[in-house]
Amino acid sequence: MMETLIQADDHLALWTFVMIAATSAIFIEQRYKWASKIPGAIIALLIAIIASNLKVIPTDAPTYDIVWGYIVPLAIPLLLFKTNIQSLVKESWKLLLLFLTSSMATMVGAVLAFMALRHYIPELDKVSGMISASYSGGGVNYAAMSAKLAPSESINAATIVADNMMMAVYFLILIGLAGVPIIRRVWGSPHTDAIEKSPEMSNSRTLSEAYWKPNLISLKDIAICLAASMLIVLISFKLSAFLQALLGTSDNVVIGLLISLITDKYLLLTTITFIIVSVFKSSFEKLNGSQELGTYCIYLFFVVIGIPASIGLIVTKAPLLFVFVLIIALVNLAITMGVGKIFKFSIEEVILACNANIGGPTTAAALAISKGWTNLVGPILVIGTVGYVIGNYIGTIIYFIVTQIGV
Repeated sequence: MMETLIQADDHLALWTFVMIAATSAIFIEQRYKWASKIPGAIIALLIAIIASNLKVIPTDAPTYDIVWGYIVPLAIPLLLFKTNIQSLVKESWKLLLLFLTSSMATMVGAVLAFMALRHYIPELDKVSGMISASYSGGGVNYAAMSAKLAPSESINAATIVADNMMMAVYFLILIGLAGVPIIRRVWGSPHTDAIEKSPEMSNSRTLSEAYWKPNLISLKDIAICLAASMLIVLISFKLSAFLQALLGTSDNVVIGLLISLITDKYLLLTTITFIIVSVFKSSFEKLNGSQELGTYCIYLFFVVIGIPASIGLIVTKAPLLFVFVLIIALVNLAITMGVGKIFKFSIEEVILACNANIGGPTTAAALAISKGWTNLVGPILVIGTVGYVIGNYIGTIIYFIVTQIGV
């Protein structure tokens, strides 16, 4: 493997890079007018992609795992401390229907992509099952289906490379769509419109600068936000592990589904946060800084998402697999947009439903945060978690269908 300027075990240098990249994205987004067309999330992604492909940083390192394993869970309660519970309930029901539609679109895309490329990619039946599971829930589902179907190591590695690249490309597509004027007119963009019409916009250079106007934040606020969020993460994850050990697994589909829901650590994390915020509503309303701290954590996450997108590996090892996952993602997007238009869903809701399917709830919440769609952060986290539950079933169904089609 080719050496990089910063090695995978140079944790201090890698943390410095990730933090500078995230800070640069935030600065550019708030400083320059053109950044309203290329928001900070994309800038963070592009910085990471360029750095990894120029061999400045490695594509895999323990530092990135820490961001996924600790920084993202820490961000979720922080970003939900100001949640409007009534808005959450209202938006969740709508988003659930759209999310399930998007999951079916993933299945259609997987079958079409398999039929188009089945003669050119080995073990594509197994790949179809794994990617369908992943593109309905997330990486957890991919790992489960990979263990179940046992593809060869070379195919599994190439699929992961293609999937990583696809995620970066899909983020660029989704965030780009959110800003296209004709798309906003046809589907409607009430969440973005509300931000643009706010009084703060007239005195600001960019949408982001207007949204993140200076706020009075005390040392006590920062301390309480971080400590409370960390405590909620600890309780949720420990409770998840305890319930998994207590309840075990079941071959019964209904019982297995219930156990998956009850023991899912991110669903527990979100639920416990909502309960605490509801009980101590007045205290959290007075608490400042949670949105700023949580959003900074999410920008670190965006940097890490872009790092594994190796253009060189795609060209040399997985070009057709990239085409395969791209077909699935684009079919997912096209069908979801069509259904969204028919049933009058906004473009923000359509984009987040697609994102939650292909990338999972945490990435969808990150996109919502980066665009300022605060009312949709809680709902998409809750709804996206459903994908963890149904993903393995969808992957199994698709594997069965494509094996019947045959190669």
